[in-house]
Amino acid sequence: MATLTQAMKDMIAAQLSFLATADKNGYPQVGPKGTMRVLDDNHLIYNEHTGKQAWQNVQDTHLAVVATVDHPAFKGFRFEGPVEIHQGDEIYEAAKEFAAAHKLPVPVAANVIAIEKIYKLDAGPEAGNLIEG
Repeated sequence: MATLTQAMKDMIAAQLSFLATADKNGYPQVGPKGTMRVLDDNHLIYNEHTGKQAWQNVQDTHLAVVATVDHPAFKGFRFEGPVEIHQGDEIYEAAKEFAAAHKLPVPVAANVIAIEKIYKLDAGPEAGNLIEG
């Protein structure tokens, strides 16, 4: 399992992250996840609110990729790993509390991504280099 650095955690907290998934046929889907946040040194978590295509893809494949970029700095990271879906447990209850505190709808689920690989998304020759995993 890959480990988040403090710089990665800070960027996730400060920037909008995008979640990429694919359906059973490999057709990609990408969209913003405003609730993406750090769960611990090895996991990201987000509230699933819409229950649409990305939600279906995660249920089907249990895989996701998250890209977070600081555009003005031309720096970023891509995090990849399997997704664990939480409904009706402590993690889901904490996600409901997060939603209430931010005046968001009750989530369909809380999805936890176990980070297996981290790539650099900085502009330049190191773009796409594997950092860990």
